[in-house]
Amino acid sequence: MISKALKNIFRIPDLRDKVIFTLLMLGVYRLGIFVTTPGVNRSVMEKIMSTKSDGTLLGMFNMFGGGALENLSIFALGIMPYISSSIVMSLLAVIVPQIGEWQKDGEQGYKKITQWTRYGTVILCLVQGFMMSKFLESLQGSAGEVVVNNPGWFFRILTVITLTAGTLFLMWLGEQITDRGIGNGVSLIIFASIVARFPRMFFDMGKYLKEGMIQPHQVVIFVLVMVVTFAVIVFVESSQRRIPVQYARRSSGGARQIQNSHLPLRINVSGVIPPIFASALLVFPATVSNFFNFSMGSLQAWLNPGGWLYNLLYLALIIFFAFFYTFIQFKTDDVAENINKQGGYIPGIRPGKETVAYINTVLSRITFGGAIYLCAVCMLPDLLRNKMGLPFYMGGTSILIVVGVAMDMASQIESYLISNNYEGFSIGGKGSLIKSRRG
Repeated sequence: MISKALKNIFRIPDLRDKVIFTLLMLGVYRLGIFVTTPGVNRSVMEKIMSTKSDGTLLGMFNMFGGGALENLSIFALGIMPYISSSIVMSLLAVIVPQIGEWQKDGEQGYKKITQWTRYGTVILCLVQGFMMSKFLESLQGSAGEVVVNNPGWFFRILTVITLTAGTLFLMWLGEQITDRGIGNGVSLIIFASIVARFPRMFFDMGKYLKEGMIQPHQVVIFVLVMVVTFAVIVFVESSQRRIPVQYARRSSGGARQIQNSHLPLRINVSGVIPPIFASALLVFPATVSNFFNFSMGSLQAWLNPGGWLYNLLYLALIIFFAFFYTFIQFKTDDVAENINKQGGYIPGIRPGKETVAYINTVLSRITFGGAIYLCAVCMLPDLLRNKMGLPFYMGGTSILIVVGVAMDMASQIESYLISNNYEGFSIGGKGSLIKSRRG
């Protein structure tokens, strides 16, 4: 039935154009991955990244960039500066009243926030581009071969301009996909980067299986675990805790009527932000030590990825950022005030402070459950690599992004299909799709 739904996509002109436009733009992005920054030796960088990228911040950037860093692509910085700038703007909205007011100003406020987010992206690109140029100049291969052929200020300035332009082009590309395609453009760019690593993962797994480095039963266990993991992610990401809300309405005859509704709270409000922040903080010391050649003593050994202290801090930071980001994004005071203004109330709870306290209590409980879920998903790949020895290149954050973006896109496509009298990807009671009224 899913195949019929996919065919129906191309029967709706508007939806077909959006899907084709999205695929073309993602194709442009993937082609740009192989356009090398001027003045560098890509083959040397590939060898260095193959031995030094594991458990480092640069390894994480390379994964989110779909191999752009190891290819020294013009997209080496990826879309991460734009995402970082967006997150910073969200955090500043809590402490800067002016930005908080912009969030409440509707379309005009959104335009101002977007404009300042772009400014922040440029600043981050300039700083990261310069750091990247200095870092590339310091790299050498095992035989003493250099990555940068002619180091100096000309190379640094050229690299900063090239990498900044690459990220700004990706930012523009993402906005075009959002406006004229299907789905969120920035999320889809990251999605395409991660999915592009799948062939390598399956190729290596087949190679190791053929050479006897892994056994068939390990592959079977791996497949079963991943199917269950994907199913759990889909279940949790689509789950809600619904707080009942009642609204008093006056009918045309003057009688007072009660309208039942609910306030939906997602189990995982913070999304993939907690594991991204936690990973970046923990691998930063190892990255500085490995790539800039100075020792951090016992701290470096304690924070070795896969160690017990690293894992303990990783889980603690995920839980912390899950609560921190959830209560930044979900303002319970504003929610309670809006319910009260619309004449609503939670049964058995008084309006005002008691409503705020009740929502906070419910949100805290489900956020804790969501944080434990994030911890479990993020630790799974490490168990597959360390305990089973499988060549698994996806981290827990990558799995969450892939499944989440796929769900969002499927939801948008399904909305188009249903609005045009087609049934979406879900199977009806008799397992058949609703036929179009046109045919």
